[in-house]
Amino acid sequence: MQARRDEIDDLMGLLRDHTDPAAGSAEAAEAVAWAIACASLGDQHLWQDLRLPSRAELSALIGHWFPALAARNTQHMKWKKFFYRQLCLREDLLICKSPSCGVCSDHSLCFGAE
Repeated sequence: MQARRDEIDDLMGLLRDHTDPAAGSAEAAEAVAWAIACASLGDQHLWQDLRLPSRAELSALIGHWFPALAARNTQHMKWKKFFYRQLCLREDLLICKSPSCGVCSDHSLCFGAE
């Protein structure tokens, strides 16, 4: 995880920039952002790496704490891929690094034609 600390920092920045202050305390928002950023380095779907029961639960979590960011995901892209795309857009990068999806059985769904 230390070797990918720059990714965590970038993801934390993205999430912090979209935190809804009305969603809860700053400490709680920071904890949620940290959990999401760290879990984004995992090899499974983000909802699985966060040990949530479904993608719908993850979407609700993101929608609560980061509603402006959630609203940008109009095509219902997988959250991990969506976050990395947002980071690339922030940097005006045309070629974007993909998230960790090492053993994902849905790799073709996430990285196929869009």
